[in-house]
This record gives sequence, C-alpha cells and structure tokens, in this order.
Amino acid sequence: MEDIDAPEFSAPFRDDFETLLRWRRDVRRFRADPLPNGTIGRLLELADLAPSVGNSQPWRIVLVESAEARARVTACFEEENAAAAREYDDETAQHYRALKLAGLREAPVHLAVFCDEDPEQGHGLGRSTMPETLSYSTVSMIHTFWLAARTEGIGVGWVSILDPATVGEILDVDASWRLVAYLCVGYPEEEHIDPELERLRWQSRSPLKSRLFRR
Repeated sequence: MEDIDAPEFSAPFRDDFETLLRWRRDVRRFRADPLPNGTIGRLLELADLAPSVGNSQPWRIVLVESAEARARVTACFEEENAAAAREYDDETAQHYRALKLAGLREAPVHLAVFCDEDPEQGHGLGRSTMPETLSYSTVSMIHTFWLAARTEGIGVGWVSILDPATVGEILDVDASWRLVAYLCVGYPEEEHIDPELERLRWQSRSPLKSRLFRR
C-alpha cells in the first residue's frame, strides 16, 4: 500500500475550524431564496465522506421536493408540536408555544435522513454488540453535512418534533429505514453566534466540566 504524507493543518486553519464550530447554529428562520444549482449535491458528496461503522454508510437521504409531501410533513410537525406543548405546565407551555422550532414553510430545501437498520454493506462488522452504531454513523454524516453547509453560508435546521412512522409513510420509504433527522436547509434570515434557545431563555449551555468524568 502506498504511503502518502498526511496534510499539516496550519494555525489559521485551526482557528477557522473553531470559528466554524462556534457559528454552526440550528437555523429555524430561513430566506426563501433557492440555493444555486448543484449546491446540495456537492454538500451531500462531502457529507458522504463521514465515517461509518464497518464502512456500512447506512444513511439513506430523501430530497423532499413535492409540495404535497412538504405540506403533510408540516402538518405532522404542527400536530406533534401542539401535543408537546400540552406536556408542560401553563407558564412553560406558553413559553414553548412562543418558540419557533422549525423552518418548514420557509426553507427552500427539505432533506429526510433515514438509517437502514440492516444494510448489506459492511457485512455487519462492528455492530453485532452495538447495532445502534448504524444510527450514530448516520448522525455523523448529518453533522458533516451541517458543517459543510455552514462553510458556504448555508444554514441547517434539524426538525425532531415529528412522528417517524408518519414521515416514513408520507415519503413511502423502505420499512427497514428509520428516520433519524428531517433537515431544513437554506440561507439564514439572520445570523447569531449564540443559540436561539439561549437568547429566548429556554436553556443555556452548561460548561464541559459538568459532563466530563474521570475514572
């Protein structure tokens, strides 16, 4: 096997990478402007470089283009969002209802990302004891896509307030696929370095030391 030199990443590159991580936001407010032709394909090619257990590449991506499918997914979100609000007491429920938790109506691009829970690729390597690594691999691809999009000024919003079975039925996907993420993609209407849920006083980030343990 040919030995090649690994790249050396400069200090400015590392600084830029930290900036990218800090400015990666979950976007809910999108401009309606369409993305340039070929953009989504290019970003998905970069995302496809993500690692996966046993090199299985279990992600299955559906570009949701039809107005009917988008409308049905939006209706699913609204139903589940209303149900979620009812889980809180009155004051918190009022706060919850004031949050904008999805950009489904505005975002020019919708991507539904599923995980194939029994892919032939990879021959089962690495997942016999932890089959959930297939989903973890899919999340790794999603995060890679998210960062790649941000380098081009494109925002991504992850909509999780959906019924997975309903979305699978709407999009008519294989029964062995499990919904991992429904993504809204487009240019942000506004830019912020701090998470929206912090600005709206729903939840602040906690310091790393509160989640770091030593044994």
